[in-house]
Amino acid sequence: MAENLLIATESDKPSRYKTLIPQLEALTSGETDITANLANIAAALKQTMNFFWVGFYLVKDSGGKQELVLGPFQGPIACTRVGLGKGVCGTSWKEKKVIVVPDVEAFPGHIACSSASKSEIVLPALKNNEVVLVLDVDSDKLNDFDSTDEKYLLQVMQLIEKMF
Repeated sequence: MAENLLIATESDKPSRYKTLIPQLEALTSGETDITANLANIAAALKQTMNFFWVGFYLVKDSGGKQELVLGPFQGPIACTRVGLGKGVCGTSWKEKKVIVVPDVEAFPGHIACSSASKSEIVLPALKNNEVVLVLDVDSDKLNDFDSTDEKYLLQVMQLIEKMF
């Protein structure tokens, strides 16, 4: 089934999010494969919001320990594995909270997967109070994420949490 997003890309950020979220719900409803859903969500966010990089890191067991492993994404190639508490993604996972970074160079321990990334927002998805994945969004502009992004991306995360 082919899907098209109906988004006025010239509209303001809140309007784009408000138009996108119901379409994400429709796009993912009835689809039980998490990889397919995450792939479409990443593509829709990149297309609608024109993010530099958007993708998911999933918590997976690896050699007796857990780490974040790269999942569906849109943008340049990315780091494949991230440890608990490492970088912005690993810190969001460890602290179970949203982290907004206006300037990645100022974030202690930032993992530079791409030197073009300037700011970042990372949001965890929880199941039974445990992080199952994080959504990582990067911008090639400084201070590009604000409370609007956090508000609407949290709604996207609520949609994702229902999939687990």
